[in-house]
Amino acid sequence: MSAHSQVTQAATKANETLEDYTLRFAPRSYRQWSCSAVAGSALGGIAYLADFAIGANIGISHGTLNALLGIAYASFVIFITGLPTCYYAARYNIDLDLITRGSGFGYYGSILTNVIFGSFTFIFFALEGSIMAQGLELGLGIPLWMGYALSTFLVLPLVIYGMKALAKFQAWTTPMWLVLMVLPMGYLVLANPDSIPTFLAYTGEGTGALNFGAALMAAGVCLPLMCQNAEQIDYLRFMPPRTDANRKAWWWSVILGGPGWVILGGLKQITGLFIAVYMIAKFGTSVMPVANEPVHQFLTVYQEIMPMWLAMTLAVVLVVVSQIKINVTNAYCGSLAWTNSYTRITKRYPGRLIFVVLNLIAAFMLMEMNMFAFLNSILGFYSNCTIAWVTTVAVDIAINKYVLKISPKTPEYRRSMLYDFNPVGFVTVIVTVGVSIAIFFGLFGKAIQPYSALTAFVIPIVMTPVMAIITQGKYYLRRADDGIDLPMFDADGNPSGETLFCHVCQQEYERPDMIAVLQENDAGTGGKQRSLYSCSLCLSTDKTGKLLLPAT
Repeated sequence: MSAHSQVTQAATKANETLEDYTLRFAPRSYRQWSCSAVAGSALGGIAYLADFAIGANIGISHGTLNALLGIAYASFVIFITGLPTCYYAARYNIDLDLITRGSGFGYYGSILTNVIFGSFTFIFFALEGSIMAQGLELGLGIPLWMGYALSTFLVLPLVIYGMKALAKFQAWTTPMWLVLMVLPMGYLVLANPDSIPTFLAYTGEGTGALNFGAALMAAGVCLPLMCQNAEQIDYLRFMPPRTDANRKAWWWSVILGGPGWVILGGLKQITGLFIAVYMIAKFGTSVMPVANEPVHQFLTVYQEIMPMWLAMTLAVVLVVVSQIKINVTNAYCGSLAWTNSYTRITKRYPGRLIFVVLNLIAAFMLMEMNMFAFLNSILGFYSNCTIAWVTTVAVDIAINKYVLKISPKTPEYRRSMLYDFNPVGFVTVIVTVGVSIAIFFGLFGKAIQPYSALTAFVIPIVMTPVMAIITQGKYYLRRADDGIDLPMFDADGNPSGETLFCHVCQQEYERPDMIAVLQENDAGTGGKQRSLYSCSLCLSTDKTGKLLLPAT
């Protein structure tokens, strides 16, 4: 590595407050938040209003009963696939990309899943930004195009400063968001008890009869939110070490801040449908074009209990606060995903902030293309990719690691330790996505078209362990030993806080992020050899391959 590159790496590592440990393990010295603070920050990121639009859309399309069944099924799938991945992130302090590398995909193979996740972040940024622009247009008369621009670039100052700024922002805004959202909903139900039977009897654009295929199609629109677990993980990786003293609080924080978000998410989808049905029943079918827009939904509710001017003000405030809360998370997590992919492909680390801007530009372009009008189609298609990836990783952790014991239980993400590609996860995702998308577009007939999302869930459950058995776990680890004598974990099983010196960037870093790369003669000890170490970022950007230990 050149002297210039070493200086660049050192400067990057010295400013990890901005970079937020983008491609690496989050060190113990940085993780100073309490369990509840991390969980609160993670939950702050689910303040988005897209759930209200999703619930309304699937209910209007398939009726209340089918929508409720679809929401329940999707929530169950999201929770069970999120639990093992969120646990691994909190326990080992790494994001889902790093987990994915050692859970069936390999060092370069996980770039495929990074593309899936990165796409999720700007798709949902665009969706949430569109909702915010709708609110600004309705309340302040701001043209949609200008609202798109405002909703895009307002988040930039917060995202620049990473977890430290995001934790404070989420903590400050969550109480106001809860009051604005929860209290009016309770009033609507209590003041209009007849609205509940009307809600349950709503048939939507179909017959309204309970139909498994319709319920699965509804679930397919909800299931792209499975990627939200990856965003929760980007917060959970900063959890403090788990000890006997904080064990209960640690677990509750992981569950609530991790897959537990889907409980609130499902309730929001149901609430969005409930308000949409209430609007249609009260004002007639003329409101259907806007019944799926959260700003109109909340304006309708607020008008029931306060003057119009105040109702409009609070509706706009709620929309703006909610959308900024989620879109700082979308922009932040997207920057992590794209930076990871770019660095592995090019062996250059340009910094996270470049990809913050690129992610925002991609989202802005989608908004200008009016993606909100095609919400069901976009999410239904995209769910096949999301389900395939997250389910494959979850099955590798739960089955291949803990049941079959083929996949190494301790997650590995360092370049020297991994094969470039592992067919267990890589092939499984490609096959699953190919089959499920073909079903989605009706290539196998319209009778099974509604089952594309179910297919994307079932194939990895079967194929991931089968692939591990066929390959006998051969492609999980390139090396069994990283060449360092210090233990990787402390007495409680947490990643060690011991530090080692990286001879490339001339910085100290904690043991889990380091690897031995070569040896040199030490004149001070009579010519005996000593080990030299490299951090994972320097290893990732090594273009020569000289830092890579030989395979064993």
